Amino acid sequence: MPEFEAKVKSVLSGDTVVLHNINNPKQERTLSLAFVSAPRLRREGDEPHAFESRDFLRNQLVGRFVHFKVLYKIPTGANREYGVVKLPNNVQFPDVCVEKGWVKLRDDAGRKDDSEESAAILERLEMLEARAKAESEGVWGEGSGKIDCEFELSDPKAFVEKYKGAKVDGIVEKVLSGDRLIVRLKLSPTKHAQTMLLIAGIRAPSTKRTNPSDGKEQPAEPFGEEAQQFVEIRLLQRNVFITPLGVSPNGQLVANVKHHIQGSITPFLLKEGLARCTDHHSTLLGAEMGELRAAEKEARDNRKGQFQGIAAPKASTGAENESVVSRVQSADTLWLRNKAGDEKRINLSSVRQPKPSDPKQSPWGAEAKEFLRKKLIGKHVKFAINGKRPATDGFEAREMATVTLNGKNIGLTLVESGYASVIRHRQDDTDRSPIYDDLIQAEAEAQAAGKGMWNTKAPAAKQFVDYSESLEKAKRQLSLLSRQHKVPAIVDFVKSASRFTVLVPRENAKLTFVLSGIRAPRSARNDTEKSEPFGKEAHEFANRRTLQRDCEIDVEDCDKNGGFIGTLYINRENFAKVLVEEGLATVHAYSAEKSGNANELFAAEQKAKDARKNLWADYDPSAENDDDDAAAGAATNGHGTNGDAAAPAARAKDYRDVVITHVDETGRLKLQQIGTGTAALVELSSAFRTFHKNPANNTPLAGPPKAGDFVSARFSADDEWYRARIRRNDREHKTAEVVYVDFGNAETIPWSELRALPAQFGAQKLKPQAVDAQLSFVSLPASAEYLAEFVAWFARETADRQLVANVDAVERDGGGLWVTLFDPKRSESGAESLNADAVGEGLALVERKLRAWEKADRGVLEGLRRREEEAKEGRRGVWEYGDLTEE
Repeated sequence: MPEFEAKVKSVLSGDTVVLHNINNPKQERTLSLAFVSAPRLRREGDEPHAFESRDFLRNQLVGRFVHFKVLYKIPTGANREYGVVKLPNNVQFPDVCVEKGWVKLRDDAGRKDDSEESAAILERLEMLEARAKAESEGVWGEGSGKIDCEFELSDPKAFVEKYKGAKVDGIVEKVLSGDRLIVRLKLSPTKHAQTMLLIAGIRAPSTKRTNPSDGKEQPAEPFGEEAQQFVEIRLLQRNVFITPLGVSPNGQLVANVKHHIQGSITPFLLKEGLARCTDHHSTLLGAEMGELRAAEKEARDNRKGQFQGIAAPKASTGAENESVVSRVQSADTLWLRNKAGDEKRINLSSVRQPKPSDPKQSPWGAEAKEFLRKKLIGKHVKFAINGKRPATDGFEAREMATVTLNGKNIGLTLVESGYASVIRHRQDDTDRSPIYDDLIQAEAEAQAAGKGMWNTKAPAAKQFVDYSESLEKAKRQLSLLSRQHKVPAIVDFVKSASRFTVLVPRENAKLTFVLSGIRAPRSARNDTEKSEPFGKEAHEFANRRTLQRDCEIDVEDCDKNGGFIGTLYINRENFAKVLVEEGLATVHAYSAEKSGNANELFAAEQKAKDARKNLWADYDPSAENDDDDAAAGAATNGHGTNGDAAAPAARAKDYRDVVITHVDETGRLKLQQIGTGTAALVELSSAFRTFHKNPANNTPLAGPPKAGDFVSARFSADDEWYRARIRRNDREHKTAEVVYVDFGNAETIPWSELRALPAQFGAQKLKPQAVDAQLSFVSLPASAEYLAEFVAWFARETADRQLVANVDAVERDGGGLWVTLFDPKRSESGAESLNADAVGEGLALVERKLRAWEKADRGVLEGLRRREEEAKEGRRGVWEYGDLTEE
């Protein structure tokens, strides 16, 4: 077996290491020690001796150059490799670990690899283990080996008060960025604490991360990856001294971090231009800050790292403009509409809403937004643009502005009231508020007074109950609301010109509210639909006049969908009348008479007709038809019935033998249909490998590949060649994202690993064998966490198994299949499917919006719903915290 050279980056446990390429630290591979198993480090509680086992291997290997061999692989989803590691002095692992008693031989070790070399290794390990047992070494000793590890500091301030100025032994477990580390603090031989900390005195550029609000990836700042790698190479899993200094405004530990031999890494990081000094830590570091500023100056003078470019000039304050606040998106983001009707979004300069990610601040987010809504919605304000943050992946460009109402700065008002915090700007930020110092002072005063989100007592959480969720709920609430006159409410969302979501704070109620007496033209819900004439204009008019406005509602009745029908008053004016008067709705005679507003509405409609407004632009009094009302009666307020639907299409019976080749992160499947195609693929693959073994065929691509091209690609996991298609191309880094068309998985590889696909192996010879598929009757979890659990579970359940798929339906374009999957060895009836197993495990839900062919098979649906009820009762998967469909 070939031997490779690498450097040990980290040790995951007493039997698993992470190696990286000596010349390219970004190239990593995980290797587990062959034939052995170590006790596991777990968040819910370590197994006995787990830390000591890992620490032994960490002290032996981290940061050292080694040789390693891969003896065998286990082809699971992770495709784990198992082998041996050897130091330059010929000390070999796992031999030393077994000898010291920190790992045990696996029960199935003899079945992993039957080569002579492996047999010799295994025989030697068995001898070493017997000796370790006899001498009570490591895990064979009598001690409990129990170490209590706290994974979050419950009170960082109390921790700082206890250990401030003291040197605490620690291990750097993870480098999040150049200035953020996960550190395991060894408080005593049996008590550890693991926490994130900020390295005192610096601010390093951030690394690539995922935005929790929308799940989109946010790219790294310039030099963010370099700063992280600089620290990672020097500190990851090294022994360090931690000196706690203070706590950041976000409750994060701020500390000095010093290597046992090399000392503090901070000056070295600054000298390379991979971080900047941060003013907020000056009071914590005192005289030490002078050394850090000198190091930063050295990098600036030498134009290193972040200082390579020319400093941007300071932005000047823009001219003051006047607009109306049309929407409050959050406590720091507004939408403004000018006199021409154009809208723009602005962010308040230098202030931030209560952080949704901070458990102490997040409860104040809704209250802060409501505070701003009451103060600003519909009001004329003055604003001046202070600067612009450029667009980044996942975020549009944002204009930062100072907004004033009656001469009072809105950002300052928010901070004074404790409903916003102040952004700590970088030194070169050009978008800071002109009254930045006033904001800082106001924040300190608000904190001292315990105002708003600085109050130790969180506000009472207001949970709005959606009474329009079902007709039964709506009827229960109808009797209460119909007895009240002009109930105060807030328009939370405009679904269409005559249909709204309203909040009733005093009842903690959320309602779908439908205007009675009128029919408004329907607007398109998406790009594929077409609006009725003036539907878009009516919807936009309703948005401008009602969104987020205080209103009053009179409830008369409810419709069959749980919507409440009645009158909506904006500024004490019937909004249905306003719509009709603008020619953006017509009167529905029957419901108008029923509501008692008929005279008012007909007068408004006649006024719109006379003025030839919008819907009545071509109005001809002489051609008016007396039967208009009868025709209008066929539609009820823009959401009539669909009529008698045709009989549901029957579900197809089309059984095929398949294997699942890939499950992507969204839960979509790739499968191969076993038959002539897969037989041909075996032949083609054999010829394909032979072709690429010939050096004469090892010719690189003539030029850069193009998206959509079919190519030969070398799969990184086994170095074999497969047919692939270019999905995405990165010319800067000379890499391409390829999809292996016969299996469905994808990866990004260098252009050097691509070859032109010979015609004899092309799609004309054999079409791609990986077919798109989705599970019928079920929907997958919306939560990323549970979706990942489904993907892992499904991959395990289908790995190396031949299944039977009933192809229930084919997508219109013929590209994708809807399938029910059966295991022929276990499924004794049509109800026993992998689809049902996924529902039973709580990793999928019975689809609520059923397709026609799904509705037709009631027997399958009833079986799935029984399995779903069992999952709910057992609190499995998505149901672990209760019935999520009730929210």
